[in-house]
Amino acid sequence: MTEQNRGTGRIRGTGSRRRKPTRGRRMKRIALWGTAALVVAGGSGLGYAYVTLNGNLKGVDIDAALGAERPGDVDDGSQDILVLGSDSRSGANSAYGVDEGSARADTAMVVHVNKGHTGASVVSVPRDTLVDRPACTSDTTGGRVGAQHEAMFNTAYAVGGPACAVKTVEAMSGIRMDHYVEVDFTGFKKLVDELGGVRITTSRAIDDPNSHLALKAGTHTLDGEQSLGLVRTRESVGDGSDLGRIQLQQAFVKALMDQTRSVGLFSDPRKLFGLADAATKAVTTDSALASVKKLTGFADGLKGLRSKNVDMVTLPVEYDPADPNRVLPQEKAGRQVWAALKLDRPIPASATRESAGDKGDAADVVR
Repeated sequence: MTEQNRGTGRIRGTGSRRRKPTRGRRMKRIALWGTAALVVAGGSGLGYAYVTLNGNLKGVDIDAALGAERPGDVDDGSQDILVLGSDSRSGANSAYGVDEGSARADTAMVVHVNKGHTGASVVSVPRDTLVDRPACTSDTTGGRVGAQHEAMFNTAYAVGGPACAVKTVEAMSGIRMDHYVEVDFTGFKKLVDELGGVRITTSRAIDDPNSHLALKAGTHTLDGEQSLGLVRTRESVGDGSDLGRIQLQQAFVKALMDQTRSVGLFSDPRKLFGLADAATKAVTTDSALASVKKLTGFADGLKGLRSKNVDMVTLPVEYDPADPNRVLPQEKAGRQVWAALKLDRPIPASATRESAGDKGDAADVVR
């Protein structure tokens, strides 16, 4: 009998009075709740919570949109997940700009979780990378989107939604994405606020009028609005490009992982539910994850991950000689990166040595 069934309090045939659970048993139940929520805040076993959280989730049927035109599915225990941060300005996101009827993938990370789920490699794809975007079927309109040579990477999401973004990543990497997770501006802010903020230390002041972030050097607990400002900052770090901003995003993700593990979810079911409610409202996933049961199982499989065991790099790129606001993939180095993920091995340092990414002092600004 599972721990969950032992906690249901079924009526006994003897009619004897049910004993009050010991403190140890109560804490074990709370721990089981908390474990499933540490990474993506799954659900609870309560009916009300289940219905509420399940109703929050939004799913996209990536498999139906892409059909059979995909890399082979390698079933070795590892997982590959495309995580996108959407820059939609619709609805509550209108405070960050004019809604032009479409959104782009402002942040993109390919997350490879190893077979034992004890470590991960994360490859950030610069949004301004010029790629050969494949033809795809939009999961939002059902229409066919034509291929384009040297298109900006983030246009894949703009023209065809999540399915086209996934297909573009699969064409670049030769790796099938097992899952898709998307977070928008408002959802990101609310999630951070439910966590009680994220603690970071800045080695020097940050003052970016475009992201509306102003921080002195020192230790800060950032609320949702400030956290969003940090991951959007580029003007006052590094060379002012998207490559420096990616380093800030990577540092913030690690701080977020550490914060999630330290906020006392095990001992505070109410806080756990608040976090789970915010998380399930914040994300759009592939249809295979779009239920509390499936998302909780996914989260439970990632509970062993620690930030110190997550290696984060930027896809090897170089500045486009024709336009310094664009970058071009370093194809040989890129093949090394994708090969390492396919073989479930660490990304070799040689793969990013000559890249314009992961350079400069932006990585040292936040820790």
